[in-house]
Amino acid sequence: MRRSRIVAALIVSALGLTACAGRGTSAPESPSATQGLPPVASAADFDPARFTRPAEVTNPWFPLVPGTRFTWEGHAIDEGERVSRKVVFTVTDLTKVVNGVRTVVTYDNDYTAGELEEVELSFFAQDDDGNVWYLGEYPEELDGGEVVKTPTWIAGLHGARAGIHMPAVPRPDTPSYAMGWGGSDVDWNDRGQVYRLGQEVCVPLDCYSGVLVIDEFNPGEPGRHQLKYYAHGVGGVRVGWRGAKEQEREVLELVSLEHLTPTEMDELRRTVLEQEARGYELSPDVYGTTEPIDRS
Repeated sequence: MRRSRIVAALIVSALGLTACAGRGTSAPESPSATQGLPPVASAADFDPARFTRPAEVTNPWFPLVPGTRFTWEGHAIDEGERVSRKVVFTVTDLTKVVNGVRTVVTYDNDYTAGELEEVELSFFAQDDDGNVWYLGEYPEELDGGEVVKTPTWIAGLHGARAGIHMPAVPRPDTPSYAMGWGGSDVDWNDRGQVYRLGQEVCVPLDCYSGVLVIDEFNPGEPGRHQLKYYAHGVGGVRVGWRGAKEQEREVLELVSLEHLTPTEMDELRRTVLEQEARGYELSPDVYGTTEPIDRS
């Protein structure tokens, strides 16, 4: 299962970068350049004991500041036709313990051709080295406003495992890393790899320099890649693609970055808690066995 959102993030096709996009660098780092940096992490390094303040996600490439709302707009290919796409990703001030780690709860809405097709709760945490981990999701796929599917995976349940969403210090020429595994219930097996550093990217909201590009792919789907572009101190600014077999060819660009008012935050909490309540009913064997979201 591929995330067409950005949870996160992100960017354009390597085949179709805008005129302002530079080549960046992929040169290997010298030993002196990596001295004092945290080690390159892999999914096998997950250890709840290494998360002292996990809900404070301050990684500069993927900061999760409560009350921040990102909106990306663009297009994709759906059943051979080009359709409009929109993703709204919001960071809540709610937390949830997943697999022994307190995570930040995020909420996103996916639209195709103006119709809301999915709402999702996702769970992220930052370890003591600064790596941001992805610990699961509870999505609701919609048809005509009705929930038709809830492909839920939660780390620690039914064989699902946490993965790395953003390395502490992304470095070129380092191995790909597991972004999570959906276990026995969900086909989620994506990997990420640093593809470019030092890009210049312009989107409707602003222009950014020093942009990081992460290549996301499923090993079982060769020739299909999503590219997610991250601006330092901001997060995802663009989504794109590469690969001859990439079918969706989604391109999203950041059009809005907002900070919610207290009233809007109250409404966000109500919406998230309502979805969680449905999760206990619609996914009793997976989501229904998790600890409730913490409202404090």
